[in-house]
Amino acid sequence: MISRTRFLVAAAFLGHLFSAHLSATTQLRCPPVAHTSKDDVTICAIQQEKIGSIFKLHVRGRIDYHGLTMWADEATYNEDTDNVTLEGHVVLDGGPNNEHVEASHGTYNVRTDKGRFYDVVGTIGYRQRPRLLLTSSNPFAFTGKIVDKLDPDHYVVHNGTVTTCKLPHPKWQFDMHRAVVTPGDNALIYFSTFRIRGLPIFYFPFATHPLGRERQSGLLTPNFGRSSTKGTILGESFYWAINRSMDAEIGAEYFSSRGWAQHGIFRARPSDNSYLRLTYFGVMDRGIGTPKVNQGGEEVRVIGADRLPHNFRLVGDVDYLSSFLFRLAFYEVFNQAVNSEVRSQGFLSNTTNGTSFNVFVQRYQDFQGTNTGNLITILHTPSFDLSSVDRELGNSPFYWNFEAAGEGVSRSESTFRTASLVGRFDINPSLSLPVLFRGWSLRPEVAVRDTVYSQQLVPVNGLAVASGDPINRRAIETSVELRPPALQRVFDRELFGRKLKNVIEPRVVYRRVTGVDNFPRILRFDERDILTNTNEVEYGAVTRLFGKRSSSTKPGCGTATLPLPDHARPLQTVWDPFDQEPDIQQPRAVDCPAVPAAHELVSWELTQKYFLDTTFGGALVSGTRNVFTTTADFTAIAFLTSPRHLSPLVSRLRVEPDSNVDAEWDLDYDFKSGRINASSVLVNFHIDQISFTGGDFFLYIPADMLSSNNTATSFHQFRTLAKYGNTNKRGLSGAAGFGFDLNAGELQVSSFQGTYNWDCCGITAEYARVKIGSIRNENVYRFTFSLANIGSFGTMRPRERLY
Repeated sequence: MISRTRFLVAAAFLGHLFSAHLSATTQLRCPPVAHTSKDDVTICAIQQEKIGSIFKLHVRGRIDYHGLTMWADEATYNEDTDNVTLEGHVVLDGGPNNEHVEASHGTYNVRTDKGRFYDVVGTIGYRQRPRLLLTSSNPFAFTGKIVDKLDPDHYVVHNGTVTTCKLPHPKWQFDMHRAVVTPGDNALIYFSTFRIRGLPIFYFPFATHPLGRERQSGLLTPNFGRSSTKGTILGESFYWAINRSMDAEIGAEYFSSRGWAQHGIFRARPSDNSYLRLTYFGVMDRGIGTPKVNQGGEEVRVIGADRLPHNFRLVGDVDYLSSFLFRLAFYEVFNQAVNSEVRSQGFLSNTTNGTSFNVFVQRYQDFQGTNTGNLITILHTPSFDLSSVDRELGNSPFYWNFEAAGEGVSRSESTFRTASLVGRFDINPSLSLPVLFRGWSLRPEVAVRDTVYSQQLVPVNGLAVASGDPINRRAIETSVELRPPALQRVFDRELFGRKLKNVIEPRVVYRRVTGVDNFPRILRFDERDILTNTNEVEYGAVTRLFGKRSSSTKPGCGTATLPLPDHARPLQTVWDPFDQEPDIQQPRAVDCPAVPAAHELVSWELTQKYFLDTTFGGALVSGTRNVFTTTADFTAIAFLTSPRHLSPLVSRLRVEPDSNVDAEWDLDYDFKSGRINASSVLVNFHIDQISFTGGDFFLYIPADMLSSNNTATSFHQFRTLAKYGNTNKRGLSGAAGFGFDLNAGELQVSSFQGTYNWDCCGITAEYARVKIGSIRNENVYRFTFSLANIGSFGTMRPRERLY
């Protein structure tokens, strides 16, 4: 019988050229292939022999099958049973997950992919998930006295260790009795001791280690910390991977000095165009101080969105806060803790061919203090809004647009309340005639506004009361906007390798509103209700300085764009459902431009208004704070307390000389009072791993704007953050940030964080201090130990990191 086996034979006279002891990873160049009976199995060795159906391979035998390769000093292969016996420096290599197993000896069946190996050291590569945690290119490594391979996708490790550190001296490891390893999925670890540098830290009856992109349900690593007001903090959480589009996490923390805290989060992506996120945080407080003051409470927030057929979009954001005192006392991020506003809203919108339709529901709450019931609540339930962009009026040069709304609104506060549903109907069509002539732009516009309310405000015994009598507010709005040609100049001389161009864009707007003769009787719900008569001129100019490099190389490209610290970020953030963690950003590379590009180095805008009607049709009340449509659209800082012709001068300066540096300064200067009403300065600098953010914020409130006292008040705060490195940087990283109240002369918030990352783990420590009046004076000590590609345990959440 002619054998169908193809075996690979090395020339005998080459045998003496090879050392008798070869490295476990040494590979051989096999001689030309002969016939074999198994097309998917090939074998080779320096020396080999065949006895019946058994091949004996000597001096580094090699067997290739199913994309895997086995090596051994001595090996036998039974062609009939597909059994392989391996002795000496055994290596198993390959597969879709880059498996690499080294052993002293073992057995294997190439048909069933089952085998047993002894004295094993192995690694399995896996794809890293794009998460904001410490990552490493090190593969998953394991050792074991015995390792069984049950099938192509499962190993069982007996009496061994697992880690992502480099062997043979890992910085951390799980010493376990047994582990079931599924390449590309996870490792299930039973009866293990977690060790750092050989020192036992925790005992886990069961633990999981991710090896792929799929999420796994289970208990998360515990967290612990220390606070001067909460005491010792101990916590645990459970993560539930419901399915590929849903997950949830629930947990609790014990504060030894205060009580129990509960938190939870549910996330879902029902489709590519929709998402849902629910978060919960609550504290059952035992109280603080003498007598005990219970500062406990809860907050629930639900955010969701969906894109529907026919260009409809559905969005909901529901926020419930039981107590402002609870937020002040227990929220870790300073800006969130001091935010007194709570907004809930939902809308269904459609925009087609320039026409927008919205159904809108909103609840707005503004807590005026920490006492129960001391808040303002404004409801829109519901609102229907229809509007359009500018459209040509037939074949004429005129353009028209409109806005109409029908709403049910209400308002309640401690001393005032409207009906549970006040009808408000508003219509506002407009007509304009834009004219362009030799660079000049002229836009006259006229609009009519008619608003009907089912209730009005009337004085009763010196108090304002909502009356059931309807009221109609009518107004005619006219305006003329003039924009002369922009003035520009290109400078011949270069500055710092840039050609410079200066552009000045002036503008003048005359605006007049008449017909509003019942402003004191209009109920206040939102910006629709503060329209008054006005006769004014607004004038201003924007000057811009552009720079264009003469070469295509731009300094600073490739550097990182870094986010602001938590205490300098906006209060409201939008969750991106594709991100693992919202409101956190990692540094990212900035691409270099391929060609020279013009860059706006400086932008400076100056504007001011001159009021011909200083009483705004009798709407202005001297000695108190007045906010009208014309002032709110001009600046966010209220300034009207008495009749005046000139508004403050509003300055908006932006400077960005390079991609590494930018600064902005917003200033409101009141010439009538000779003082600064408001000023905010923000400076950002970053280069490579170093960054700095600093901000100075000032606000002046005249005495006649305050109802509680007759003394003017100012707020002046300074906040800064300096940092080096990032979450994933090897070696040392650190950051320090603080917020200082210059008026009170006290530190409101400060935080110092330091991290040291090795190749497979890292440690982060933080000291933070928060002081909010007499309500909270807390020192917090946080600690986090991170395991590369796994996660971290401790009390520092991602949103609390400064870098």
